[in-house]
Parts: sequence; C-alpha cells; structure tokens
Amino acid sequence: MSAPLHVSADPASADPVVQARQRRLRLLARADRATLEAAFAALPSPPSWRRLKQPETGLAMVRARAGGAGQRFNLGEMTLSRCVIALDGSSVMGVGYVQGRDQRRAELVAVFDALSQDAAGAERIEQLLIAPVEQDLAAKRQQRAAKVAATKVDFFTLVRGED
Repeated sequence: MSAPLHVSADPASADPVVQARQRRLRLLARADRATLEAAFAALPSPPSWRRLKQPETGLAMVRARAGGAGQRFNLGEMTLSRCVIALDGSSVMGVGYVQGRDQRRAELVAVFDALSQDAAGAERIEQLLIAPVEQDLAAKRQQRAAKVAATKVDFFTLVRGED
C-alpha cells in the first residue's frame, strides 16, 4: 500500500514511512538521467506500468522567505516535469517531479518511487540507486566546499592607537 506524500509542518513528528519516501523522492529527483537509465537496465525484471498522468512539462512558482524566516515572496518560476504511473497488476502508484524538461527522467523517478513502496523493493532500490546517488551528491558537495574554502579571504580590522 502506498503512503500519501505530504510535507509535515513538523518534520520531527512525521511518520517514518513518509520521511523515508520523501528522502527517496528528493534523491531520485536529483539523479541524472544516465544514472536512472543504468539503474533501470540493472533491474532483474523490469516492471511494466501504465501512465495515470502523462509526462508533462510546465512552470512552478518558487517561493522564498526574506532572511530564511521572514515574509514570503515569489522568487521566480522554474521549469518542472512530472509524471504519475501505476504498476501493472497492482494499485501501487509512483510520482516523479524533476527540475527541467526531461519527461523521461520524471517517468523513471515515478517508476522507482512505485517500486520502492514495499519493504523488499525499498531495500533493493536503496542499494541499487539511492545510496550511490546520495554518496555522489555528498562528494560533489565536498568538492564544492573545498573549492570555496580555497578562495576564502579573512578580513580583519587593525585598531590603531590614537596619539
């Protein structure tokens, strides 16, 4: 049975099943198409599915807060692709939302979301795709941080005595 996807006001009190699915969807959405295609090809028995919502591309308004906690404002629009699928012979649905215009990528995210909604499938998808994507993103984050740290400039103020 699939868990509803929602964002809790208090993430610490959210259902662990929902938190795990949110984590998977967040990482799947950041995976590139080549990684998703390779993982799909590596599946022992590729699933068949039907599209409940055809892959489509549109715009989404990105909202932000001044200073991170202040008043909300519209930052701008971003291109978004989405797809909703259901696995054949099952009532399990998967959703895929990705930044950009790659509709195939959105469909693959939806397929992996659907496959990971039972315990055995979640473990298999975690090992095959989620953990490697998470490690790759962490390595890229470390590389970026090292590059930024190398260009860091420390400014200081020298207080001169008044004569």
